[in-house]
Amino acid sequence: MSALAALVASAMMVVGALTLPVGAQAPQPAAPSAAAAQAPAGPPGVVPPPDYVIGTEDVLSIRYWRDKDMSTDVTVRPDGKITVPLLNEVLAAGLTPTQLRDRLMEDSKKYIEDPNVSVVVLTINSRKVFLTGEVVKPGPYSLLAPTTVLQLISLAGGFKDYANSSNIRIVRTEKGRTVNLKFDYKAVTSGKKSALLTNVELKPGDTVVVP
Repeated sequence: MSALAALVASAMMVVGALTLPVGAQAPQPAAPSAAAAQAPAGPPGVVPPPDYVIGTEDVLSIRYWRDKDMSTDVTVRPDGKITVPLLNEVLAAGLTPTQLRDRLMEDSKKYIEDPNVSVVVLTINSRKVFLTGEVVKPGPYSLLAPTTVLQLISLAGGFKDYANSSNIRIVRTEKGRTVNLKFDYKAVTSGKKSALLTNVELKPGDTVVVP
């Protein structure tokens, strides 16, 4: 081998050693992750109470796996329905998020093979109680966690000077009937056994009246 040929061979070996170390393999394209294959994640939701059912004014995120065109955020209308691409109007009020998901999956089979749907509750506006009368801040209050009459009055800033806290009423609708529950704030807070009711836990739609 001539000196020139030996020099060329040596240079090629050096270049090869620099570009690809011994035992190394050529880099392979990274496989797409499972998360990347899915539709973009929707906004974070809230954790609904255990007895939660969807109601009017609630805001929901409907997400279809691998189908951004079908995915949408919706607000439940006063008629209890939402509008979903292709499916048009779907009744949502009165259903749990799981029941609504099942309904959407069933209805979507007409247009999508093996649909995979998730329903996320973004905002709960339907669960409210109302406080009226001689309190500092009357008005509607969101019921997002178990709340008692005492807690509601505290949230409202307490009573006004001339409030009759011994004759509070909780107006509630049960099975289509209006029920009035009496609540003696003074008796309950003093621990008297003669109290008409213990610290009442409120339900959505209750109206607390402080005379």
